[in-house]
Amino acid sequence: MKTSLPRKQKGTAAIEFVAVFVIFFAVFYGMVSYSLPLLLLQSFNQATAEAVRLSVALDPTMPGYQAAVQSTAKNAITTRLYWIPPAFNFNINQINTTFNNGLLSVQINDYPTTKLNQVLPFLVLPGIGAVPNLPTTLSASSSLQF
Repeated sequence: MKTSLPRKQKGTAAIEFVAVFVIFFAVFYGMVSYSLPLLLLQSFNQATAEAVRLSVALDPTMPGYQAAVQSTAKNAITTRLYWIPPAFNFNINQINTTFNNGLLSVQINDYPTTKLNQVLPFLVLPGIGAVPNLPTTLSASSSLQF
């Protein structure tokens, strides 16, 4: 009894493997390449929201209240985003805090997605374009009226 493939069928397994591998790799790369920017964006949103929440706990009658609110917010963001590796080139100067007329506004402005390209290269596929297809910048903001 013969257990091997017929002569005409010997390359079929290799061709099927290549087809399945290409599809698997495309799905896997898409998941990884989109999860990284989404993780950063969610971290930015969480950090700005937490900064606003922590600033509420300060006593409004203390001297230098306005500066204390802004510094508390900025410190809260920097401690929440300490996990970002240096390869992402996240700059603390992209954090803006303003406190005018009882409105605290905390923003992370314009983190360019080109910095993500240094960590995870974008693929340019014919007919589809760049993967992942991201906006030019990532930003987040939170505000609270005291």
